[in-house]
Amino acid sequence: MIVAVLFLTIGLVVPFLMTIGVIRSNLLLGFLSYAISTLGLFLGIIGIAANWPRRKE
Repeated sequence: MIVAVLFLTIGLVVPFLMTIGVIRSNLLLGFLSYAISTLGLFLGIIGIAANWPRRKE
């Protein structure tokens, strides 16, 4: 879950820094930022699903 939050944060901060001009924008960096953000989202969903309490029958 911590890795997922880290990936989502990186996926948010890097495009913001590219937008305000701190980091030079290029296609590879934009693609990697998108991929890391998407991976963080999937890892977060998997982490939540794995820790979700199961219903006892």
